[in-house]
Amino acid sequence: MQVGTSVSVGSRQQLVGDSCLRRRIPPRYAALRAVAAAAGKEVTLLDYGAGNVRSVRNAIMKLGYSIKDVEKPSDISSAAKLIFPGVGSFGQAMRILKQKELVDPLKEYIDSGKPFLGVCLGLQLLFEGSEESGGCEGLGMIPGQVCEFDKATLGLPVPHIGWNDMSQKGPSPLLSGVGDKRVYFVHSYRAVPEPRNADWVLATTDYGDPFVAAVGKGNIYATQFHPEKSGATGLQILNNFLEPSTPASPPASPAASSLPKTHGLARRVIACLDVRANDRGDLVVTKGDQYDVREKEGERDVRNLGKPVELAARYFDDGADEVSFLNITGFRDCPLNDLPMIKVLKEASRRVFVPLTVGGGIRGFKDVNGTSYSALDVASSYFRSGADKVSIGSDAVDVAEEYIRSGVRTGQTSIEQISEVYGRQAVVVSIDPKRVYVADPSQVKHKCTKTSKPGPNGEQWCWWQCTVKGGREGRDLGAVELAQAVEALGTGEILLNCIDCDGAKQGFDHELVGAVSDAVSIPVIASSGAGVPEHFTQVFKATRCSAALAAGIFHRQEVNIADVKQHMAENLLPTRL
Repeated sequence: MQVGTSVSVGSRQQLVGDSCLRRRIPPRYAALRAVAAAAGKEVTLLDYGAGNVRSVRNAIMKLGYSIKDVEKPSDISSAAKLIFPGVGSFGQAMRILKQKELVDPLKEYIDSGKPFLGVCLGLQLLFEGSEESGGCEGLGMIPGQVCEFDKATLGLPVPHIGWNDMSQKGPSPLLSGVGDKRVYFVHSYRAVPEPRNADWVLATTDYGDPFVAAVGKGNIYATQFHPEKSGATGLQILNNFLEPSTPASPPASPAASSLPKTHGLARRVIACLDVRANDRGDLVVTKGDQYDVREKEGERDVRNLGKPVELAARYFDDGADEVSFLNITGFRDCPLNDLPMIKVLKEASRRVFVPLTVGGGIRGFKDVNGTSYSALDVASSYFRSGADKVSIGSDAVDVAEEYIRSGVRTGQTSIEQISEVYGRQAVVVSIDPKRVYVADPSQVKHKCTKTSKPGPNGEQWCWWQCTVKGGREGRDLGAVELAQAVEALGTGEILLNCIDCDGAKQGFDHELVGAVSDAVSIPVIASSGAGVPEHFTQVFKATRCSAALAAGIFHRQEVNIADVKQHMAENLLPTRL
């Protein structure tokens, strides 16, 4: 299966999806596109092929525009409106732009003053250069350098992931009507406002220190945040670009309720959907107790709690900050042939304009024909289908064990390969640990925590053993050590489950979440154990975790996402309402 074009990265070949290849456009769509172009309702998309831009496409089409893809340099100069949704690493993006001879046409287009919108990396590339990828020269359109967030100085998790607010510097057509609403960021590097670029900066966001959130001059705009992932607010910003109006001062947002207004990076509430094929081959959202997902009576079919796309859309409407799909179907061949799940992602990204994560099977495979596929191939397929992040499970345990043993980064692991091409923010590692009690920490080599929940024999200490194969097999590896190892290899986020708490509805394991979030400098998502809205507020107040996730209580409508956020806001936690 062809999923991309080989691009040299260092001493090895990296595979990236290449949407700049010529496409077969159905005659009917070609005719509609011609009509849209004649009416000024066509957008040219510079998709250089490194990441998920499907959501950008869907957002543009939702606003009534057709899309023309850049297939050759002249397509840039002939564009009436150009959107550049940069995804991945700075160095990788510049290499591809140079290889495809797109740098000069892109600079000429921007200099012409025709409407241009850059997104995320599409903003960073406008600057003179970046520290990323060992130091790279940018397009040089805006003075200044792009630098990594300083973890030591900030004392905050990096990447900066989630919903944050902006401080607008004055009236702007792009941000008209946005006010103080939060937008979605996901990045490890940022441009800093300085006197040389002050005439470009439209808005800044604070994360320890202010960084550039949006720039603009004339018809040239770019955002560090992702409007296509920022819900209704992001769609409004895209519409402002496509249908510019007279600049207006940002209005104050009407109060959604009597809840207090909070500022800064919001704590995220994530809805997780365990997706599995039932005995008839249909994909359903399921949930079980201790990984048993079959009904306890009757025909013992897989428990069906709804259809994946419909539930994901409902959670988006309910205010979920992210939606995560975990594919728990056993693959008969390999994920690249997992067409139903790919279809779920494609359909969900048409209706869900917040980040989508997919997990399950993100590892190397060999199909029945003997053809080998890397974890990067698998991730590329999911990214091109609508995923923003991929979650790696059991494979990460194997990788971490080898790294801890050798202390060597080979560049060949799934984590390293995917983060090199798509950026560390695209890689999540899912950890499935269970509590192990010890009488004396010196008895084990693992990081131990003094517990407020003594063991069966009065033990005062515990560690959390990592498991694989859905919790059925334990490894001689602690959750803290695993998290530190995968961070060193390039992981951008930890999804921290807890086998002991799964399905108990007694709250998250604060000791586990605290131990791991204190041990790493990347965001940690707390999972397993939520039963009431208070449990989310409690874990955010007790630990440094950045997000909390639940599944069954949302599926069965025992708890509503809006109720969770209301409780958080009432307790003055930064919350996207």
